[in-house]
Amino acid sequence: MLRTTGLTRRFGGLVAVDDVDFTLEADELCSLIGPNGAGKTTFFNLLTGVLAPSEGSIEFRTNGSWRDITGTEPHETARLGLHRSYQITNVFPTSTVLENVRVAVQAHGDGSANPIRNARAFPEHTEEAHAILERVELDDFAETTAGNLSHGQTRQLEVAIALAGDPDVLLLDEPNAGVSSESVGTIIDLIEDVAEDHAVLLVEHNMDIVMRVSDRIVVLNQGSVIADDTPESVRDDPNVQKAYLGGYEVEEGIA
Repeated sequence: MLRTTGLTRRFGGLVAVDDVDFTLEADELCSLIGPNGAGKTTFFNLLTGVLAPSEGSIEFRTNGSWRDITGTEPHETARLGLHRSYQITNVFPTSTVLENVRVAVQAHGDGSANPIRNARAFPEHTEEAHAILERVELDDFAETTAGNLSHGQTRQLEVAIALAGDPDVLLLDEPNAGVSSESVGTIIDLIEDVAEDHAVLLVEHNMDIVMRVSDRIVVLNQGSVIADDTPESVRDDPNVQKAYLGGYEVEEGIA
């Protein structure tokens, strides 16, 4: 579904992403891990057009063929079916939960983002928004102001917004960041659920979660890929242990 060749991004003398070859298949959940400053969020920003690469290419498979999307603007990558959530919560706090998702659905509809048209003219968008909220277990909060949600519920709402328009690929940037221990299980279930019918690239620091949900793990260190394998192989890789895991052992009952 998504692949990069020689993808590189420099900021002056700093190489944040260094010659990365990467492929995400249509039916996989791949986690991208590494220490702070490894280049993970920069990599996401390159994939979605927030940043242009210094070198290399990005391709996205759409309608059965590969399309070069290198340097494509974020709104265009989103329309192609490449959506993301953000590390920092990014919702409209004074709008209802339903309105947050309905606006996202409407933005992906053909010709329905006209600002002078009443939202009631597009009941199908409201229906789709309710269906998405039901999937992320927020339908009971549809009329709640988004700013009144708990942090964990806000993370669920961000995933709901990212699901609007039924993307082919979903990039999730630390969906568990700041979430209470009581809410982690809900977020894990949500990640596993959306991975049933979307290709997912996940950035996550909680290694118990990564080991549980991932089909494959890619490890970045100083902008370069140092491992790309199954969770078990990555966990036991001495280079990964040295660079990031530091003797990590999976908790019993998690993996």
